[in-house]
Amino acid sequence: MKKVMLTAALSLAAVFTFAQDNKSTKPSIQLVRNATLILEYAGHKILVDPMLSPKGAIESWAGIAKNPTVDLKLPVSAITEGVELVLVSHTHADHFDEPAAQLLPKTVKLINQPADQVFFQQKGFLGAETLEQKTIWKDISIERVNGEHGSGKVLEMMGKTSGFVLSAKNQPTIYIMGDAIWTEQIRKNIDRIKPDFIIVNSGGARIQGFEELPIIMDEEQTMALIAASGSAKVIAVHMDALDHCRTTKASLKKRADELGVAKDKLIILEDAEVFDLSK
Repeated sequence: MKKVMLTAALSLAAVFTFAQDNKSTKPSIQLVRNATLILEYAGHKILVDPMLSPKGAIESWAGIAKNPTVDLKLPVSAITEGVELVLVSHTHADHFDEPAAQLLPKTVKLINQPADQVFFQQKGFLGAETLEQKTIWKDISIERVNGEHGSGKVLEMMGKTSGFVLSAKNQPTIYIMGDAIWTEQIRKNIDRIKPDFIIVNSGGARIQGFEELPIIMDEEQTMALIAASGSAKVIAVHMDALDHCRTTKASLKKRADELGVAKDKLIILEDAEVFDLSK
């Protein structure tokens, strides 16, 4: 009897220890591909802007190749399994595609911008929440901020897009910029938020007919962001996966090297790479 009780006690202790360890997991970011990210944050798995299509399943946006231009390096199950929260900056296919709509549970907690409320209702996501400004989810503060997905006529064509700011006790403050060009409003956001990390979509994408106007940050705009980023580390994504993105990981690194940007200031993630946010 004593042996049975001891075994039960040890089992309970192991479960308790696992729960503690699970909650104390270090915050990290993993680049899946393009702008799709997995965040381990405050003990929770958060998926950002899921594009889960296989290589070449989506139309070309620059007349060069079908998108995405590279395969996933992770199994889809590894991306979606255990996800507790999905953040969607906007519903262009490179940020939320049909496989994501089919594969994610309809009951998963999903936070979207007001412009996409009807979209997620029509897709049947029962756990979707349209965020106007701020909310608290499992002790994590989530703020939605607007971005400008281009300028002039292009901005009208591209529609609304958002970024998100995550903060929690004993966690770094993360500013996920979403699809946005460099603007004075973003500079003000950085000054107000004072993030520890800024995740920037640096692909320098252009659309046909308006090739002179980037719709997300390119090399020069990313450098301007870095100059205004204070003590924040900048993590660059949204490159080398779409045919209309002109800025590559190599070209961004080259420009950063030319300007003497410290290697621990600008982090350029490879697909499937995990970066420790507790550093």
